[in-house]
This record gives sequence, structure tokens and C-alpha cells, in this order.
Amino acid sequence: MDEDTIHTGVPMFLDFMSEVEGLLHAALERCGYKVEEGVNNLGLELSPHSDLASSVAFRLAPVLKKSPVAIARVIHQEISQNFSYVQKVELSGPYLNFFMSQKFLDMVLSQALADNAWTGCMNERVIVEHTSANPDGPLHVGHIRNSVIGDTLVRILRRAGCTVDAQYYVNDMGRQEAMVVVGCDHFQLDGSKADHAVAKVYIAANRLMETNPEIRDEADQVIQHYEAGDEETVAKIQSAIKYAIGGIEETLHRMNIRHDSYHWESEFVRKGDVSEILGQLEKTGLTEYEEGAFQLDLTGHGFEKKMVLKRANGTSLYITRDLAYHRWKSLNSDRSVDVLGADHKLVSGQLCTALRLLGVREPEVVIFEFVSLPTGSMSTRKGKFISADELLDEVEKQAYEEVKVRRPEESDAFLKVVAAQVATGAVRYDVVKVSPDKATTFDWKQALDFEKLSAPFIQYSHARACSILRKGEDLCRAEASSEGQSVPIQADLLTGENEIALIKKIAQFDLVIDRAARELKPHQLATYARELAESFNHFYRYSPVLDAEPKLRRARLALAGAARNALRTTLETLGIDALETM
Repeated sequence: MDEDTIHTGVPMFLDFMSEVEGLLHAALERCGYKVEEGVNNLGLELSPHSDLASSVAFRLAPVLKKSPVAIARVIHQEISQNFSYVQKVELSGPYLNFFMSQKFLDMVLSQALADNAWTGCMNERVIVEHTSANPDGPLHVGHIRNSVIGDTLVRILRRAGCTVDAQYYVNDMGRQEAMVVVGCDHFQLDGSKADHAVAKVYIAANRLMETNPEIRDEADQVIQHYEAGDEETVAKIQSAIKYAIGGIEETLHRMNIRHDSYHWESEFVRKGDVSEILGQLEKTGLTEYEEGAFQLDLTGHGFEKKMVLKRANGTSLYITRDLAYHRWKSLNSDRSVDVLGADHKLVSGQLCTALRLLGVREPEVVIFEFVSLPTGSMSTRKGKFISADELLDEVEKQAYEEVKVRRPEESDAFLKVVAAQVATGAVRYDVVKVSPDKATTFDWKQALDFEKLSAPFIQYSHARACSILRKGEDLCRAEASSEGQSVPIQADLLTGENEIALIKKIAQFDLVIDRAARELKPHQLATYARELAESFNHFYRYSPVLDAEPKLRRARLALAGAARNALRTTLETLGIDALETM
């Protein structure tokens, strides 16, 4: 296993896997077999037939010119019996199946009850840029997926032990921002939410331009004056943008999303970074002037169109400034991650190619397909985009009704707080549960279904675990009082199929975080959250906790506590509130 693989304070799956890898490498050495270096060169995977299975025999077969079954048999004979976390190793045709020891399961249960056991030590500096919506209006439904994927990746990477800077890249030099300034010059901002107010003057300015071409000239002058550093123009643009971002931040905070830093395009122009980039690209011999515009010819790298770097009027373009920003990111991180919509595939491809020409480390780009709403959903705004605020309002309203049905005795204040937390969780989970490269449709009815595999289902599982523990603690206190001592935890009493399955599922947490952090696939954690909740509910259904005899009850309460910790940590890493009562 790589030296920087996550290891938490809990003996969890990666520790079990590490022992398996050691056993296999030692056996292969004794056999005289060699496998190529590479990620998972031992073919280790989760298996329905064991806790971990190796298909390494298949990889050796073409080299050794023997059947995988025969190779696996030889390796199996050479595996040492000196186990700690491994209980046994079984041969199943060409596969080597490894099973967890009771000692390992006991340690997982014991350590999972500790609050400080859930963070790894990957120890990398990572910059994640996400959202970065133009500050010319509110976030819409399409932006939500970018924000949720980005924020979930930030949380996963932090859980893995990385130091993460979540960044918002502010487009302050484009035509949209110039049109906002023109709009503010011609129209009054109303008293609505800041980003919505900005959108109104932006839309009004664009409509005015249809009948008054001089508006375009005004916008072009704003762009030129801003890039030249004209103080009055700089003050106007920055004031309008900060106002719009204030409204955008309100929406993001409502979804438990926060950025650590904001970087403006203009800072890379003002510091001279853009000029440096242009000079370095010119040295590649691939640049040329065409009709006054400075361009980079990437046709030899598979792109049909040339990449314009500077307009004929001397102003830079978004991608030119983006190159400077990415060079800065590469110098200030070990990894940098961009979360971009599918409509940015071409531009991100050009960007990465240009960075390669400059010898600059490329970002890891997470491209996501778009999220849509079902036909007829929120039809009062038919024909217009649906803002994230409108969607959240609608989901929160529906969540309030769902919670009210389940807790009619509670106060209105309680219902509103829980409804807001359930709504946020429903939106975030429904968006992130699907692999970024697949399009998805958000349906609030499914997202809020407490019985289905949704965020409320997972939140309710956590609340149920909390309820069991509250009642169990009362029973334990009463028993300790009557007997004069507390009943010790005997983990070896947890022998039921659903009890063991739950412990093993808890143990997989670090494996899921490790893979999601490396592969930048947040949906893997969403899948794990659902499986963990299902596993806990099976345990709860088939292994009565409160009605068990004292020693067994104590052991099952410990397992419920470990499950609660795992559910809470998983929900928090998904940016979803872990509610103690619903």
C-alpha cells in the first residue's frame, strides 16, 4: 500500500487490506512470482464471497503461461499463517479470499466509539475551485450540482487528512460584469435579495441594448477602463460584484457550503501574471496574430479552432487569465481540482493543453453533467430558469409538511428548523448520489421520501440510533445503581449475521474516503451512507437492543454507538446535518 494511504486512529479496512497485501507480497516472493508495479496490482476487491478477494492469479497467468487456478493454488500454499487482522484465507478457484478476524472486529467496535477516530493523514495541500458562477445574478438549479459536488469533495479531502482551500474564482473582467455596471448606471437596484436585484438590472441592460446599440459600446469601454485600472470603473465593478456575491453566499450558506478564499481575475492582470503567460506562450512558436487578435494554434493537439489569447483592442480573455490563475494554483498546492459543467469540456481541454506547453501541472478536472427538474415541476416560472433559492424554498415547504405528519405534537419552531435541515440534506444527497458524469433529474418527492434510500432515510437512521442510546443509557444507569457496578462490554457476544455485517460496514469508512479522495468521486460516499443506514436498520430490526439481557444489551448498545458515530461522520462529510431527533 502507498505510504500516503489514509490511516485513521481506528483499525479499519485499510489496515486489514494492508495486512492482506503484506501476506500476498511475501507469498509471491516465496513463489518467485513478480507482479508489475501499479495501483492495485494485486487485484484486491471487495467480494460478496469474502471480506477481500485477490485476482492476482489472472494477472500472472499470461506471464507464467499457467492457468489462474494453478497459480492461485501455489500462492495459497505459500501464504503465512501468522495473522493479526486476517482470520483465514480460502482458495476459490482462481481467487484468494481473505476474511477478517474476531480480534479485528473487536478493535473496530472499540475504536469506532472514539470521536477522534475518523480523520486520515493524507497530508496534502489541495485547492478545490467550485461554483465560480458569474456575479450577474442568482445561482440557478444548474449551479447547484457544481456547488454540492465541489463542497462534498472539499469535505472528503479534509476527512482524508488534506489541508484544503475551497476557492471561488471571480469573473470580474468579462462582458457580463460590464453589463451589470451599465445596468446599475441606467437602472435602480431594488430592495430584493442582492443577487436577484443585480440580475434585474443586468437583464434590463441587455434588453435596452437590443434597441440602443450604444449600450454595447458603453460595456466595451467599461472592460477597457477596468483592465487599464481606471479607479472609478474599478470601484463600480468591485462594488457591484461584492453586492452580488453577498446574495450568492446567502444561498450557498443555506446549503452548508462555504468558500475559504476568493480570487479575482483582475489580480492576475494587475500583478503581471497574464503578461508573463503570454510571453511564455509566444516562445512555444505556436502563437500568431490574426485580424489583430493574438492566438494560440492548438490544431496539432487535436483542437479545430485556435485559442484567442488577446483581443485586437488589447484586452485579455477569460482563458488567458485562467491560465495565470492555474499557474498560481499549481505553485501553491500539491493537487488542484476544478469542478466544471459539461459545457466546459472543450475549454478545459484547451486550458490543460496550454498548461502542458508551459510545463505547468494541470488541474484534476471533475466534469459533471447537468441536473434538471421533472416536467411540470414548479411550472409557475415556466420558460424561465429556476433559481436555487426558489428550489430550496419549495423543497423546504414540502419537507415541513413531511415532518409535520411525523411529529404533529412539536412546535412550529421545531418543525421549521428540522424541515430546513431535511430539505438541505435532501437536495445535497439527491444531487451527489449520482456519478458526476451522469445527467440527473431532481425530484423532490423522491428526495424527501423517508422510507426510500434518500437523505431523510439516512438522517432518520442516525436519529433512531441516538434514540436507542438515550433509552439504553437510562437502563444501564439503573442496572449499575442496583448492582453497584456497570456491566462491561463483551464484543464477542455480537455473533449475529447483521451485527457482524454492521461492524464490517463501519470498518469500510476509511476505504471509501480513501478512494473518493483519490478518484474525486463523491457519489461513492453517498452510496456508502445509504448502505451504512441499511446495515444499521437490519441490525436494529433483527437484533433487539433494549429488550436483550444485560450483557448482550450492553454489547449491542456499543454497536449502536459505533453506528451512530459512523452515520454522523458520514453525514457531516456529505454536508448533511446529523439530526438527533426528527
